[in-house]
Amino acid sequence: MDTQRAEYEARFRRPYRARESVDAWRAATIAGFWAGLALTLAPWWANTPDGFLSDSAASLTAAGRITGLLAGYVLLVQVLLMSRLGWLERWLGARDLLHWHRDLGVFVVALVVAHAAFITLGYAGFERVGPPREVARLLTVDKYEYMSGAFIGTGLLVALAVLSMPRLRRRMSYEVWHVLHLSAYVVLVLAVGHQFAVGQEMSAPGISRYTSMLFWCAVVAAVLWGRIVAPLRMNLRHRFRVREIVPEGPDMISIYIAGRRMRGLGVRAGQFFRWRFLDRRNWWQAHPFSMSAAPNNDWLRLTVKVVGDHTAGLRDLRPGTPVFVEGPSGDFTADRRRQARALLIAGGSGIGPVRALLEELPPRTVVLYRARNAAELVLRAELEMLAQARDAQIWYVIGGRDEPGPRRAFSPAGLLELVPDLVRRDVYLCGSAGLVDASVIALRRAGVPARQIHLDPFEF
Repeated sequence: MDTQRAEYEARFRRPYRARESVDAWRAATIAGFWAGLALTLAPWWANTPDGFLSDSAASLTAAGRITGLLAGYVLLVQVLLMSRLGWLERWLGARDLLHWHRDLGVFVVALVVAHAAFITLGYAGFERVGPPREVARLLTVDKYEYMSGAFIGTGLLVALAVLSMPRLRRRMSYEVWHVLHLSAYVVLVLAVGHQFAVGQEMSAPGISRYTSMLFWCAVVAAVLWGRIVAPLRMNLRHRFRVREIVPEGPDMISIYIAGRRMRGLGVRAGQFFRWRFLDRRNWWQAHPFSMSAAPNNDWLRLTVKVVGDHTAGLRDLRPGTPVFVEGPSGDFTADRRRQARALLIAGGSGIGPVRALLEELPPRTVVLYRARNAAELVLRAELEMLAQARDAQIWYVIGGRDEPGPRRAFSPAGLLELVPDLVRRDVYLCGSAGLVDASVIALRRAGVPARQIHLDPFEF
């Protein structure tokens, strides 16, 4: 056991340098964002003469142009963040990319609405007409032919923002939300046409127009590569197919995926793929599922909880069914940790990525497995075999949410009793939103730094 422990400790010294590299890339990316923002406004500043704020109409028009430039730039960055470039996710973290994408979406909507309002009021002031009449003029005059598309894009963007509100989004299925979100690309096309057709800085030949064209072409290329070219290339190389379906417990199944040249797949335990099973029932939709075992040279495995029509249909998959796979994605991986030891907390289907991570984490890892009853402890035999081989420890926390045992276990004092060196460990969390939120609160109160808490990025 001492020889095995030394081998694992030596193997996992490198992640600390990887973590520092990620921090450096993140800082560089944030600096690049602000530099790009400054470059976006620089041509407007250089081309605007003194006295541009001489009256209210000029001031409103200037504000409209500034907000329009900022909206175009932030939209560009927002699309880039969701281009699914593997190296971008590894640099910045899949969860942070998702959150930045959402936060920037709020600014995009605010900037687009402000741009439309300022431009309309500014032009109305120059023409000495009311705002409704100015809107009608912008939509009907030939030289503003692209304005109708801009107004449609604004409406779509506002509608998407409303549908993105948590209460509404939770009522939608993953498929519906995915289809609705694709309309953002319509907004992108309309925004590009509007800016390059009538935008003061981009409609005329010059450095601003050519630089903007270069930026947009780079983002389009990133989207095409990340979402189309790279997945096609990977699937043509590996030719994934369903190998076997194995029941794991009440409403839980494991799906084994085989393919060619699996050694060169380049995936780590804790990451996820978007899986599209190419049979008559499932070909039209792709869903994200984490692997429930560390990758090997023979197969990949995902363990799925049956909670809806799509997952229920996966029970009927036949061996040999082709699978189109996108990924790997996510940074819920062993190389993100900062400390020598780790704590894994899982509940429900969250045990899948946690069980996979246990294979790649060093000895003396602790696992807290939350379930309402013993029948829900799927993959239990595998976990106990791994724990014995890895010199790890497993705590099963069984019972209802309000029962004394679980409440005590997920309190700051309870966590410290189970894991005395808690603050010197990285913590990996995967489970329901309630479990994750309660655990994060307890961990922070117990003194675990936020940078040592890693959350699985399964959100949409």
